[in-house]
Amino acid sequence: MNSPMIRYILGYVLMLEAALLALCSLVGLIFHEPVGWIYLAVATGALIVGILLNLRKPRSTVFYLKEGCVATALSWIVMSLVGCLPFVISGEIPKFTDALFETVSGLTTTGASILSEVESLSHVANFWRSLTHLIGGMGVLVFLLAVLPLSGAYNINLMRAESPGPSVGKLVPKIKFTAQILYTLYLGMTFLEFILLMCGGMNWYESICTAFATAGTGGFGIYNDSLGSFTPYCQWVVTAFMMFFGFNFNFYYFLVLRKWRKAVEMEEVRVYLITILAAILIIFIDIRHVNGFAESLRQSAFQVASLVSSTGFSTADFDQWASTSKCVIVLLMFVGACAGSTGGGFKVSRIIILIKSAGREMFSYLHPRVIRQVNFEGKPVDKDLLHSVHVYLVVFMLIFITSVVFVSFEGTDFATTFTSVLATINNIGPGLSQVGPTCNYGHFHALTKYVLMFDMLAGRLELFPMLMLFYPAIWKDVFEKRSIDRKVRQRRLTTGQ
Repeated sequence: MNSPMIRYILGYVLMLEAALLALCSLVGLIFHEPVGWIYLAVATGALIVGILLNLRKPRSTVFYLKEGCVATALSWIVMSLVGCLPFVISGEIPKFTDALFETVSGLTTTGASILSEVESLSHVANFWRSLTHLIGGMGVLVFLLAVLPLSGAYNINLMRAESPGPSVGKLVPKIKFTAQILYTLYLGMTFLEFILLMCGGMNWYESICTAFATAGTGGFGIYNDSLGSFTPYCQWVVTAFMMFFGFNFNFYYFLVLRKWRKAVEMEEVRVYLITILAAILIIFIDIRHVNGFAESLRQSAFQVASLVSSTGFSTADFDQWASTSKCVIVLLMFVGACAGSTGGGFKVSRIIILIKSAGREMFSYLHPRVIRQVNFEGKPVDKDLLHSVHVYLVVFMLIFITSVVFVSFEGTDFATTFTSVLATINNIGPGLSQVGPTCNYGHFHALTKYVLMFDMLAGRLELFPMLMLFYPAIWKDVFEKRSIDRKVRQRRLTTGQ
C-alpha cells in the first residue's frame, strides 16, 4: 500500500476544498453576510493542513486499484468532514451529525436534506450547498487529474474508483486529457444552463445555484418549494438539462468530434431515452385528469427527468399521486442514469447487461450446445465485465437489505424505510411518505443518519471503494509497511553510528 501517495492526494484535495470555501466567502461579501468570514477561516485551516500533507513528496508515485479505492473513499470522507464545519461553527446547522449529513448529501449529489426551512439559511450557506453538487457531480479526483501534476500511467485507477458505471476507459490516450475533456463538457453545459435560466427571469444567484445543482444531479433547492415557484420556461429548461446530465458523457464527446454514427449507436443512451419517454407517458396518463394537459405533461416530464437522473428536484408532491405513478417512480429510482454521467442509480448499462445475460441463460436451456455471446454497444461483453456486473448486483442488494433492516428499527412505515434507503444509496434524495418531496430526513435518529450517509457515499463511489476501508487486509498492509519502514530507519541509524 503506497500510503505516502494517498497522503499526497489528500493534501491536494484539502487545498482544492479550501479554494472552493474561499469562493463562498466572496458570496458573503456580495450579500454583506458576516458568515462568509467563517468559510474563509475554515478554508485557511484546510489550506494549511493540505500544504503540510504535501511538504514531503512520495518517493514512488505507483499506485494500483486498491490505493485508488482507498484514496477516493478517504478523499470524500475528508471533504465531507471539512465541508460541514462552516455549518456547525456558524450555527446554521448546529448539530454535527446533521451538518455532516447535509454535506455528504451535497457532495454525493444525493440531495437528501435534514432541513425543513432552507430559506432561513444565508446566501453563503445555500451557495455552498449547491456548490457541493458541482464538486461531487463529475468527481473531485477527476478534477485533480485534469488540472494538477498527478502524471503517470496509474492515474486511471483514481478515475475507475470514482467514476460511475461498470467500466471506465480513456477518451484519448492520456488520462489527463480525458479528465480535461470531461470537465470542459461538464462546465460548458453548466454555463449554458446558467445563461438559459437567466433568460427565463431568474437572477444570477438563483440561476447559478440551480445550474450547479442540476449539473451535479444533486437537487438541493434554495427555496422551500424546490423549483415549484419558478416559471414553466425555467422548469422546462431544468427538465431538459437534468435529462442531458444523465447521458453518458462519451455521447457528447462523439457529438463534438462529429462522430454522429458512434453517438447514435450508443445503446445505453437509446434505452435511457426510451425509458424516460415511456415513464412520462405512463405518469401523464395517470395524472392528466387532475391538472389538465399542459400542467400534467410538465409535471410528469419534470419528475421523470429528476428521478431517473437522480437529481431530486420537485415541482409537485408526487407522494400524493396514484399507485401506478409511484410504482414507476420507484422503478426509475432503481434504474438511474447512464454510466459515465453525473447521475446515480444502478445504471442503465448494468440493467441492459443483466437482461441480456438472463436472455442468454434462457437461450442455453433451449440450445445447450450453442454458445451465445452477450453484446453491448455492438461489442461482445468479456467475462470479467459480466462477472463484475453480477457481483455488483449481489453486493448492492446485500447493502440495501442490511440498510433497510437498520432503518426499520426507527419504527417508520415500510414506504419510508424502503425508499429512504433506495433514495440514498442511489443518490436520488426524496423518497415517499415521511421522506417525500415535501418532507426531509431530519426526524431520523443519529445512528440511522450515519447508516444513510454510508449508503450515500457507497452509492456515489460504486460500493467497493467504501467497502475497501472495512477490508482488514488493507490496513494490515499499511501497518506492516510502516513497521518495515521503521526497522529500515533504525537499521540505517545503527549503521551510521
